[in-house]
Amino acid sequence: MNASATLQPAVVRPAVEDRHWLSSDHCATPVLELLHALDWTVVDTPEANIHATSPDGRVYIGWLPEDPGAWTQDIVWRVQVQPSEGDAWVQEFGTDTPAEAVAGFVAALVAHSPH
Repeated sequence: MNASATLQPAVVRPAVEDRHWLSSDHCATPVLELLHALDWTVVDTPEANIHATSPDGRVYIGWLPEDPGAWTQDIVWRVQVQPSEGDAWVQEFGTDTPAEAVAGFVAALVAHSPH
């Protein structure tokens, strides 16, 4: 076996019954657990929306299930990033995007953060 083959990730093929997470259940838990573990400031509103900010203040994540403006655009997750250099950008996820996919996006986003 050569060295490059040992560095390849294992291929995981979950059984069909193990893929329940591929459809959205409209639950924010996977993202919120990640944000709490990262020590982000997380605030929930009386309307059941959730707003989170990274410790350095450069990233905002909103879970907006009760925001009429977001719902009219089929948005339930909004990620806003203000890099230290360059232009700000936004990524939005629709109501059918599983929270696990959003958590994966957020984990990748912060994976190489200097903090």
